[in-house]
Amino acid sequence: MVVSGDSRNFVEAIQGLRGVAALSVLIVHLQDMPLLAGFLPPIWPWLEATVNMGGHGVELFFMISGFLIPASLMRHRSVGKFFLDRALRILPVFVILHLILFTAGPLVGYKFFKGIDLPTYLKLFLVNLAFLPDALGLPIGQQNAWTLSYEWAFYILFALVFVTVVRRKNWLLAAPFILLGLAGIAFRPIAAFFLVGLLFSLVSLRIRVVGWPGLLAGILCGAAMYVSIEYVHPLVGLLPGALLFGMVLAPDSGVAVALSGKFLQFLGKISYSLYLVHPFALFPLQVIGVKLAAHGVNLWLLWAGFAGLGLIAALIAGTVSYELIEVRLRRLLDPALRGLFFGVRREARYVA
Repeated sequence: MVVSGDSRNFVEAIQGLRGVAALSVLIVHLQDMPLLAGFLPPIWPWLEATVNMGGHGVELFFMISGFLIPASLMRHRSVGKFFLDRALRILPVFVILHLILFTAGPLVGYKFFKGIDLPTYLKLFLVNLAFLPDALGLPIGQQNAWTLSYEWAFYILFALVFVTVVRRKNWLLAAPFILLGLAGIAFRPIAAFFLVGLLFSLVSLRIRVVGWPGLLAGILCGAAMYVSIEYVHPLVGLLPGALLFGMVLAPDSGVAVALSGKFLQFLGKISYSLYLVHPFALFPLQVIGVKLAAHGVNLWLLWAGFAGLGLIAALIAGTVSYELIEVRLRRLLDPALRGLFFGVRREARYVA
């Protein structure tokens, strides 16, 4: 979910891995939203379970963040500029969708707002805006935004460790923050996947398995990671996840070459917008599906239509969001905010 702001740190295979992660989560919702709405036809339990594992694409995002964020902070050499870049990367899309949700949601009867009074509405508005609903045990407005709480926690903890260790050269001061991070992993083990990326950012280890054997090895490691997280324990999934990530970082490995394909590069480019915006794109189709199911339309036909049109709608919405918000709006905000906070103006460089 993270894009580096420097072309020297751009890795095509990581871009492609972002695309896989976003597509993985999208596929889950192409099944989950019809299921919740009541127009998913009876399917084989193993197929339903397999598709549901796609939600673990978020752990791929965490590994990518763990790999890129340390380099980003070291490159900026300024915690303030680092956090401004992170805010410019994450907040525009999130805040616009947040405002759309809390403005249009009550008007269209979105279930999140049913039965709540004005004080509760305001509380949920502020708590969700601050990425705190998961921590406070409150409902999450944007379906996928819960992962941003983990992202921000990682940014803050790593920045604190960076300041104490790199700047002040004092490991003792860093100890409380490291312990806090370990406590967070004990509470939410999936956060350990940040450490996989962090490890590969600190060492030069790369796992080179070329050709079709490399692609097959990458697929098997990815599958083993998903299955381990879902059915064993997230910490067990760290090993296949690390093996996969090591192969992704080896430029000529089979999986890295596959991830460098044009379609996955495109998906990786729009992955953040696609990840956040696709539930909004799918919601109207879900409403239509409920109405058509009530009129007796065949459920298999409805699901096929929802999946096909939903995929197209999500890709279009993700592309529009990327172009208008991530590129054009950020291009407007970047120099103004840098001038406001740091007294400098520069031409922003982005990596698609």
